[in-house]
Amino acid sequence: MEKPSSSSCLYLIHSLMDSLSEREKRIAQYILRDPAAAVHPSIEELSESAGVSVSTLVRFVKKLGFKGYQQFRITLASEALAPEAKIYETLIDRGEDPVHIAFNSAQRALEITASMIDRSALTELAGRITESGYVYLFGLGGSAIVAKDAMHKLVRTGIRCIGAEDYHMQLMIASQMRLGDTALAISHTGVNKDTLSVAEIAKNAGAFLCVITTYPRSPLARMADMRFISASSGSPAVSEAFSARIVQLALIDSLYIAIMERLGEQGIDSVEKMRASIAKRRI
Repeated sequence: MEKPSSSSCLYLIHSLMDSLSEREKRIAQYILRDPAAAVHPSIEELSESAGVSVSTLVRFVKKLGFKGYQQFRITLASEALAPEAKIYETLIDRGEDPVHIAFNSAQRALEITASMIDRSALTELAGRITESGYVYLFGLGGSAIVAKDAMHKLVRTGIRCIGAEDYHMQLMIASQMRLGDTALAISHTGVNKDTLSVAEIAKNAGAFLCVITTYPRSPLARMADMRFISASSGSPAVSEAFSARIVQLALIDSLYIAIMERLGEQGIDSVEKMRASIAKRRI
């Protein structure tokens, strides 16, 4: 079958209905009932909602002519979502206040995430980080911003940490991890192949892997020894995960506070050294 066009997804489902198996028809009917709602779930979540296995959903997607689930979901999104939803991750009215859109979305995501955070797990992670040989910070694309902020915070505490924005450098430093090290991997979708490769190397090296992601059933989340879920109003088919990034930054701030509380005077001394060093460069 030829590669599907960017607007052919729903047409393909309709046209191939008679050739689908009973389980595949179940998927088709589920998607056709509410195409926009079918854009958001991960492959595991959609298969569960439709009452089929992941392998059946994969066969269904390939029968439509798509190389994989992500390509199918992006094509479906281009057809099923309103233009505003593709840009802003939420439905808006033309002329609506941009400040209201951005701040309301962030506030909603922050409130949801705050209610989900396991405080005891956060305290445990803070303790593990303070006792680690090294802390490695990984993130690509927009998630690299969050990883860089995490490194900026940890440097203040005196904890030894390593990070890099370049993917190949991340692979290299992950290969040097050891038992007793901690890896913190950030990914909005949890399905990026490069991030998964880095995480796998860290796990194979014996490091403790903590993941911050929006999707608890994603491959990266399932690989983690510990995970924190950042709520978002958006879809993984949209590249701009605005609210997710803000929530993840707040999670890092929470972790920083928990670490500083655990370090006590030692942490305060480290921060004072940092401030004194920077103060010399100010006019």
